[in-house]
Amino acid sequence: MAFFLSGCASVPKKTSPELKVVPYVDIDRYLGKWYEIALYPNWFEEGCFRSTALYEKLENGQIKVTNQCRMHGANGDLNEAIGIADIADSKTNAKLKVQFFWPFKGDYWIIDLDKAYQYAIVSEPNRQYLWILSRSPKVDNQTLDTLKEKIRKKGFDLSYLIMTQQ
Repeated sequence: MAFFLSGCASVPKKTSPELKVVPYVDIDRYLGKWYEIALYPNWFEEGCFRSTALYEKLENGQIKVTNQCRMHGANGDLNEAIGIADIADSKTNAKLKVQFFWPFKGDYWIIDLDKAYQYAIVSEPNRQYLWILSRSPKVDNQTLDTLKEKIRKKGFDLSYLIMTQQ
């Protein structure tokens, strides 16, 4: 989820209407493991299967982000990227800046989050990157359809969305 180079995105920029984040994120509840359910295609996850993200709070208040996937198949070699996130908007905690490669930082905006912290939708202001995340590796069709409709209503083109093979 290192979207530090918008020029390398495979989805065209779209900045209108303005993308809004959720009103508030309890970071302690957001921490932990998330499974990637679907995403907009991007170069840094090419060939990935069974993608996950682990968020851990560091003593200094930053968040360690560990992204993992299996390369070229569900049992392929483990690929891992570790980054550090800072909260960019302390009013909502829904906007973070994530750095996987110095000196680049990318926007990580939580644009939808269910009350039980079981599902999240993450993007950035230009809508070139998008992830549907879940606390479990699979979601039922009704939940997935609901999440897709939320994405569509936020101005995303669902034709770019691809399902992650978990």
